[in-house]
Amino acid sequence: MLDHIPLEAFRVFDAACRQMNFSRAGRELNITQAAVSRRIKGLEDHLGAALFIRRGKNLELTPQGERLFQRVRATLEYLEESLEPFRPGTGGTIAIAASGSVSHLWLGRRLRDFGKENPAISLRLLTSDTPSDLASENNDLVILYSTGEHPRWNLTLLMPELLAPVASPDYLISRGLDAGTLSSAEIAGLDLIDYERFNAHWISFRQWFGRLASQPRLKLPNPRFSFSTYIMAIDAALRGDGIALGSLGLIDEQIAEGSLVRVGKESLATGYGYYLGLPKYKTVSPEAMHLHARLLDAQAA
Repeated sequence: MLDHIPLEAFRVFDAACRQMNFSRAGRELNITQAAVSRRIKGLEDHLGAALFIRRGKNLELTPQGERLFQRVRATLEYLEESLEPFRPGTGGTIAIAASGSVSHLWLGRRLRDFGKENPAISLRLLTSDTPSDLASENNDLVILYSTGEHPRWNLTLLMPELLAPVASPDYLISRGLDAGTLSSAEIAGLDLIDYERFNAHWISFRQWFGRLASQPRLKLPNPRFSFSTYIMAIDAALRGDGIALGSLGLIDEQIAEGSLVRVGKESLATGYGYYLGLPKYKTVSPEAMHLHARLLDAQAA
């Protein structure tokens, strides 16, 4: 049977299974969505079995498709490992993906340190706030905002999300405020710096105050400043423009050096966190495993 099936069809099938979307599979392989659809249809015709259940743009593997995917993935993985000695260069390339806030506030400096210690290894950082980009298995490692479960990634917690108001010392001094004594109601009346929620699970000031045991009795005013990204909100707090909602694990460096301080005693554990991921269906290089271990060690230190 294999003599009559183009080997490229299995590579296309593998990409479609990992992406669960023909358009994304086409972008991965640099072919059109229609070409992916034709190759999958041809493979199904050769095998005499349906491999996907199609519900509009959503895909689901049939039992036959799931079994074939496991075997095709294992075969391609073995081939990739066999070709490893023929890769040019000595250090390899590690592709890692993270959101803009994680990249800017936490990951960037750790990648710089890793790069200095491992000059033969190339690092490729994809910064995106689009979940499908971050979870693409074109990446060797990812950092995901999650509760710890993902169908295509094995996740290890880097830091739980703990949210608390933060401000620069200059802002507090200019207004004669004692950061440690401010109540949630007093904080609500100050210059709040907020950001747009592009994910339903993100928490901004309105949700933060609403989840506190000691909710302000007065109606929460509109923020003094509202930015399109979390990074811009933190930068505004660093400039002394007001009080931002700090994700404490991401801004540990700013808090340690004193450029930001916690305001009040209230904090909120959201149940989400930032997780470092390894792909479930792809074997990554020893270099990527080395970076994976270093990032976990750096956060544990």
